[in-house]
Amino acid sequence: MRIIKRTTLHAYGQEHPDARTALERWAQIARSAAWRNLAEARRIFPQADQVKVKSGGVVTIFNLKGNHYRLITAIHYNRAIIYILRFYTHTDYDQTNWKEML
Repeated sequence: MRIIKRTTLHAYGQEHPDARTALERWAQIARSAAWRNLAEARRIFPQADQVKVKSGGVVTIFNLKGNHYRLITAIHYNRAIIYILRFYTHTDYDQTNWKEML
């Protein structure tokens, strides 16, 4: 899978140093993956979940670092592209109205 924008992942790692290793591991796995649907992504990331957002699109959320962080992505399986949308701590994820922003 191609990740758009890996620099954003790097910035999240800079902002949250304790999540850096988890982000790098997620990126390494995702880059080498050939997921065709959520079920295939869940084989590696069982807690991955899809959520419909205000715009009508569907995002995929990955729990990272023992459920301490949430990585919100848009995955286009047919084009093998993952767009990085947001990264939150568990607390911020619960308190932010992020679904309305996407």
